[in-house]
Amino acid sequence: MSLAILGDEPVFSHPLHVGCPNIGDRSRLIARINAALDRRWLTNGGPLVEEFEAAVAEVAGVSECVVTSNGTAALELAIRALGMSGQVIVPSFTFSATVHALTWQRITPVFADIDPVTLNVDPADVECLMTPDVKGIIGVHLWGRGCDVESLSAIANQHQIPLLLDAAHAFGCTYQRRPVGSFGDAEIFSFHGTKFINSFEGGAVVTNNRSLAERLRLMRNFGFGGYDDVVHLGTNGKMNEAEAAMGLTNLESMSEFVDRNRANHELYSKLIESNPGLQVLSYTPAENQNYQYVVVDVQPEVCGLSRDQLVEVLFSENVLARRYFYPGVHRMSAFRGLTPPRPLPVTESFCERLFQLPTGMSIDAATVRSVCDIIRKAIDRAPEIVKHLQTSSPD
Repeated sequence: MSLAILGDEPVFSHPLHVGCPNIGDRSRLIARINAALDRRWLTNGGPLVEEFEAAVAEVAGVSECVVTSNGTAALELAIRALGMSGQVIVPSFTFSATVHALTWQRITPVFADIDPVTLNVDPADVECLMTPDVKGIIGVHLWGRGCDVESLSAIANQHQIPLLLDAAHAFGCTYQRRPVGSFGDAEIFSFHGTKFINSFEGGAVVTNNRSLAERLRLMRNFGFGGYDDVVHLGTNGKMNEAEAAMGLTNLESMSEFVDRNRANHELYSKLIESNPGLQVLSYTPAENQNYQYVVVDVQPEVCGLSRDQLVEVLFSENVLARRYFYPGVHRMSAFRGLTPPRPLPVTESFCERLFQLPTGMSIDAATVRSVCDIIRKAIDRAPEIVKHLQTSSPD
């Protein structure tokens, strides 16, 4: 077999990336940026930032939105504003930024396992981890599917500690028909270029707590309470006008983005699940979803290929699938040894089984069919591919 594994040349001449940015109406984006240039007001809380904050708050169903330079900054600011310290319980099955935001502030993450059905943090395991040293809980709405907010809130209330929710995947989604963004003490969004709605780079903290929002606004702008009066410890976590322009332009096309993502997800599901041992993670029909993630669960004993072998085939065809969230944050070298090791069997199992495929406005039905055709051919030729990968391995 060739370098492309399935043929003489890769199926796609250019790489297909997970999270290729959605753009929206370019003319409206450029018009907004030109208006900011004409005003010569590029940062420090300009009118576009204020407009974007109001629009995000409306989608999230909250009274307060504080936009930031990125989602990690939103996490760090929210963690500090909520007074988290010592130890904070967090799932290991998440993007590393969720945990970086803690360790960067010398807070020790206590890793909880996930529920085998929802793949969100398991409240029963959170309860088992509670000690007097735990000063906060962070839940994650993984892939836009809401975590068990009621159970986490009950635990947090019982122990009188704050609950922060990482909603980086869940903008525009609902949980029990209520907008994500309106739960816990606060929630954070990411508007990174790979997200469903992006502002080039950006993030936000959303809440119904006005005093918390006022504290966050001080903190993101060096603690300035007036023209030259620093009244609070702070940093530079501001969003600029060009980023807000992109965010507003994306919001205008949100329904279009959802429609494309949903169509892609439905077609991926139909075609991929015709192969033995492969399943696409589903969304709850009763909830609003952004369908941003197409996540495939691989059962190697059924389909004949491991997740990593299937991903290697896809890479050879220029489909840059992602192994989310391999290997699990608790097994990453930067975080090992922070707490005594404990088994996270459900997390570790899914870290070996799941991968994500490209979707978004850059992916159409024909592209989905071609990607699924690669997967079908790989499964059909599983014994041959396993042998090829074993003989070509540098080990």
